[in-house]
Amino acid sequence: MAATASSVVVLDRGNNTTCTINLHGATVVSWRVNNQEQLFVSKLAVFDGQKSIRGGIPIVFPHFGPWAYGPLHGFAMTCRWNVEKQPEPLDNGDIEALFSLVDNSITKQMWNYSFKLVLRVILREKELQVSFNLYNSSLEPFQFNMLFHTYLKVPDVRKCNISGLQGCMYVDKTKENSVYQEPREMVTVNHWTDRIYQNTQQEHVISNVVSGRKMKMIKYNMPDTVVWNPWDVTSSTMSDFGEDEYPNMICVEAGIVVTPITLNPNNTYEGTIILQVM
Repeated sequence: MAATASSVVVLDRGNNTTCTINLHGATVVSWRVNNQEQLFVSKLAVFDGQKSIRGGIPIVFPHFGPWAYGPLHGFAMTCRWNVEKQPEPLDNGDIEALFSLVDNSITKQMWNYSFKLVLRVILREKELQVSFNLYNSSLEPFQFNMLFHTYLKVPDVRKCNISGLQGCMYVDKTKENSVYQEPREMVTVNHWTDRIYQNTQQEHVISNVVSGRKMKMIKYNMPDTVVWNPWDVTSSTMSDFGEDEYPNMICVEAGIVVTPITLNPNNTYEGTIILQVM
């Protein structure tokens, strides 16, 4: 039921439906449904245990964006996580595994708080659920950002549509963080795109993913959605991303980005995304 190596944990539901988590960042690096890969990982992604993994579902925490105290998007995606619970079948045949990250001397140099962050992964027949549970074990409140930086594999990003963003305000990071309102019912991407949409709908449907199918993303307690594609404008500046790869990926990322959450001592915060192959 579980195949484990020093750095990866595999959930196997049978029928060629698997999910692979790299303990570096607890990054979901593969999700196969009927042997079809659903997630994009760059051919130039680095697996050196230092740099964050370019692709899959990296975890942004406790900070989004450039950070004076540590790496871009925080330390969660560059720390090695522990296996809290090896993959086990649930009563219905789904497979569940738990991973954890606890404050240590390295994290406290960047962010001087005590915490426990648990990632729960459930592999269903045509569905992947990824949840986080953050516990504040400090003596004082702290603020945090959190984001599942989901890279979806697509045949041609120009043919994708994304629902659930109409009417939302967004920060356009390609235009000096100017703020706009999204008029479109279906958002398309045909140039360099880096947008933080706020207070988005609970569900997004992304059309024309693998095999021309649709992917539904359902999110809980994660009010914002980032849509990103580097296009040729910025892909050439990334050493771990092939210049010709941008047409084959789209990032639709659920998170807490615009307004950080304040978490009081001894309290927990949970957020979830569910990806469904339609």
